[in-house]
Amino acid sequence: MRPDKTCAACGRTITWRRRWERDWDAVRWCSQACRRRGQQPTDAALEQSVLDLLAQRAGGATICPSEAARAVGGDDWRPLMEPARAAARRLVARGLVEITQGGHVVDPSTAKGPIRVRRTRSG
Repeated sequence: MRPDKTCAACGRTITWRRRWERDWDAVRWCSQACRRRGQQPTDAALEQSVLDLLAQRAGGATICPSEAARAVGGDDWRPLMEPARAAARRLVARGLVEITQGGHVVDPSTAKGPIRVRRTRSG
């Protein structure tokens, strides 16, 4: 079995499947929808916003993804909520942040409901 990957668009975990055996190294997207959407300039802005907001906070402090969405989207921030959560998932895959619920670290690919984002304990 091959190690899992992270989708370049949504940040969810891509689990190896036998049908991808020949081209596993080229797999970047978890679905056709993510492939069509790709990565937008807004995605990079949301990732940077999450990191900037966390840099302004104390070591163990958390932020809500809506704070990053508000920082990037201004008054029209609500459509950026899922992209902000995806940005947080991509940052988790890079080892920069953790996603928590109720103060406990959760798997970002399966987390449902309200989440918080904090810097990793080691970083």
